[in-house]
Amino acid sequence: MDTSQRTYRFSAADVYTAGYRIVGKIMVSANGIMGVLNDPTKSHLEIHDARLARIHMPTKLVDHFEIVRLVKMQVVIVCATRREDLGPTNIVRGGYSNIVETPTRLATDVFELEGKLQVAGRFDFVSLITDKSRNFIPLFDATLTAILLPNLKVESPGILFNREKIDMLAFLNQRAKEDK
Repeated sequence: MDTSQRTYRFSAADVYTAGYRIVGKIMVSANGIMGVLNDPTKSHLEIHDARLARIHMPTKLVDHFEIVRLVKMQVVIVCATRREDLGPTNIVRGGYSNIVETPTRLATDVFELEGKLQVAGRFDFVSLITDKSRNFIPLFDATLTAILLPNLKVESPGILFNREKIDMLAFLNQRAKEDK
């Protein structure tokens, strides 16, 4: 039986767990980082040439490994250096063509995110949080801040957040008007 060869390449990524920042490279196929993270056949993630830092000291190197293996369920956020590294448009958008970008603020137990969430049609929070086909959802032109450590601030053209780690989601255009 003839099997086709897949082309793999490395994409630079900043991976955040509840306690660590891991900077390295993820081996991806044509489906990009999103394809690797949302692959239901693998529950782990390998980061090559990985540099580890603790969240409370994000610029101080703790250790350096050839490969670090993570359980995907424990990954909170992955920041890409380029939007294209997330994957092809049809994978990132979920196959939809009519997309509305909505400025959004998200929070996990450790991080706050602010960026543009792409929504197909009318937004449904329940379907976003319970959709088992995509655990990692993209947020574009995003800023990541650690809640208790505001000096940890990362800007990225594309961030993938773990939908199972979300505590709060709010659209910035739905801010309450100030009373005068």
